[in-house]
Amino acid sequence: MTPRLSDVLIRPIVQAALAEDLGRAGDVTAAACIPGGARMRAVFAARKPGVLAGIDCVRLALLEMDPEARIELRLSDGDAFEAGATLAEVEADARAFLSAERTALNLLGRLCGVATLTRAYVQAIEGTGARIADTRKTTPGLRALEKHAVRCGGGVNHRFGLDDAVLIKDNHVAVCGGVTAALRAARAHVGHLMKIELEVDGLAQFGEALGLVAEGLGPDVIMLDNFDLADLSEAVRLRRDGGHRVVLEASGGVDLLTVRAIAGTGVDVISVGALTHSAPVLDIGLDAV
Repeated sequence: MTPRLSDVLIRPIVQAALAEDLGRAGDVTAAACIPGGARMRAVFAARKPGVLAGIDCVRLALLEMDPEARIELRLSDGDAFEAGATLAEVEADARAFLSAERTALNLLGRLCGVATLTRAYVQAIEGTGARIADTRKTTPGLRALEKHAVRCGGGVNHRFGLDDAVLIKDNHVAVCGGVTAALRAARAHVGHLMKIELEVDGLAQFGEALGLVAEGLGPDVIMLDNFDLADLSEAVRLRRDGGHRVVLEASGGVDLLTVRAIAGTGVDVISVGALTHSAPVLDIGLDAV
C-alpha cells in the first residue's frame, strides 16, 4: 500500500496553482454566469486506464474554494483503474467547484500519468530482482508530488535534492582530477549516515571505484552511465567475483523496449528520467451529474 503524502506538503502546491489560475480578479466567468448559492454535483472519471496518484490534490483544491464541499474518494493512490472508472464524486458550491476544476484536473492528470508510466516500467522488469527509480528531472515545484506518483506506480525514489545524498558525476570527477580524488574528498567531508554514489562512464573507472570499495573508501552505489548490455553484465560479474558490497545502478538509454534486457544483466536499480520528464498526462474528465 502506498503511503499517503501529507496535506502539509500538498496544500501549498495546490494553493499556488489556484492563485495562478484565479489571477487578480478571480473566476469572472463563474461570477458572471453562475447564480450565487447554486450547487453542483460531478464525478471525476477516467477516460483511459491507469494508476491513481494525486487524488488528495482534488480534495484539497475543492476544499480550498469551498470548505463545505462534500467529497467521496472512490479509490486510493496506487490503485489501478479501467477507462470509465469514477475516481471521486463531489458536491459543492457551483462557483467554487468550477473555479477549482482545472487545478484539480491538471494535477490529477499529471500525477496519474507519472504513476501509470512507472507501473509499466515496473511490470516490464517483473521477476528480475531489479527496481525502477526516478531522478531529479522533475517539474519545478512539483517534485514531492511527482516522486509520490512514482511510488504509487511501484517505483522507488532516488535522492530528492542536492542535500540528501552525494552523487559524484562526470563533471565533479573532471574538476577533482579523477575518480579516486573525488571519492577521497567526499569520504573525508560527509558523516557516517550520508550515502555516496559515483557515476562512471566505462569499465576502467568502474574498476578504479571497485578498488576503493575494497579499501573501505569507495562509494555505496555505482551508477553505470550509458553502459551497453555487455559492459553492464561485466560490471555485475566483477562485483560478484570480487565479493564487493556495492549497489549497481544502470542509467541512460532506458525505455520500455530496453529496460527488461538491462534488468536481466543483474543490476540492482534502473533509474529512468522519463518517469517524470516524459510521462503523458492521463485523460481524466469532470462530468456534471
